[in-house]
Amino acid sequence: MFQRLKEKIKSFQQRADEEVAEEGGRGLKRLTILKLESLWSDFEMGLLESDVALPVVEELRDGVIDDLLDKRVGLGMHVSHLVDKSLKKAIDSILIEPDIDLGKMIVKGKPLIIMFVGVNGSGKTTTIAKLAWALKKEGHTSMVAASDTFRAGAIEQLEKHCENLGLKLVKHKPGGDPAAVAYDAIEYARAHRKDVVLIDTAGRMQTNVNLMAEMEKIKRVAKPDLIIFVGDALTGNDAIDQAEKFNASVGIDGIILTKIDSDAKGGAALSIGSTIKKPILFLATGQDYEDLVPFDKGWFMERLFAS
Repeated sequence: MFQRLKEKIKSFQQRADEEVAEEGGRGLKRLTILKLESLWSDFEMGLLESDVALPVVEELRDGVIDDLLDKRVGLGMHVSHLVDKSLKKAIDSILIEPDIDLGKMIVKGKPLIIMFVGVNGSGKTTTIAKLAWALKKEGHTSMVAASDTFRAGAIEQLEKHCENLGLKLVKHKPGGDPAAVAYDAIEYARAHRKDVVLIDTAGRMQTNVNLMAEMEKIKRVAKPDLIIFVGDALTGNDAIDQAEKFNASVGIDGIILTKIDSDAKGGAALSIGSTIKKPILFLATGQDYEDLVPFDKGWFMERLFAS
């Protein structure tokens, strides 16, 4: 997980030590702007190759260089320790701590309505099932609206998950009006005092104007309390571009990143929240229902800087 990004960080730290050691001499040395910019140049390319978004790279650069500029390095000191501290501080500052607590948002007798958006293949349908499982473990009742009436097999996939988890599924025929499905599900939830309605929508490319308009209609009809973007971490900067387009179209309240266990680069996880100024709420770390973990800064930093 995040192996490439971890390697780039370690390489940056090691090069900092080597550069100062090569200067020779004894006594204190100052980290000048020329030295820091020289060190950062190669590291910047490594960050971009690891799918870290350019604005995030620039923000990290400013934070690290401002923090290290004119720092004094004494005999026997390791510059890598200073670099490590500054990088952690800079990365921590761009990660957005989730401020959404689903448990606290749930009010008995008034269903919490959550709409899920994302492109084809991001794992949206499976993520809905994982969240339903997590809610069930917390004692909340949820149900699903099969508003993906576009993709062949989407309704059947949801049916299987709902059967496994004992959930109510509201569906119409393939090709039906997705907004009508969402409306019927919400009415059912109100009548049967369900806690949460999870609305699946058709995976669509962010450039498909007609399908984006359809999603906006679902939003108008369903009036969701939350809109969650589900992105595939393996797509790197594409996931960031998708999130920006969906946020511009319908507004995103939070993010769930999938396939994080297979993400060797790590750039999307580091960049996506900062780029659209929305928090990552959960990370999907595997294929099983329980493989959905709340995003936590400490968890992320621990894995990013692990030896």
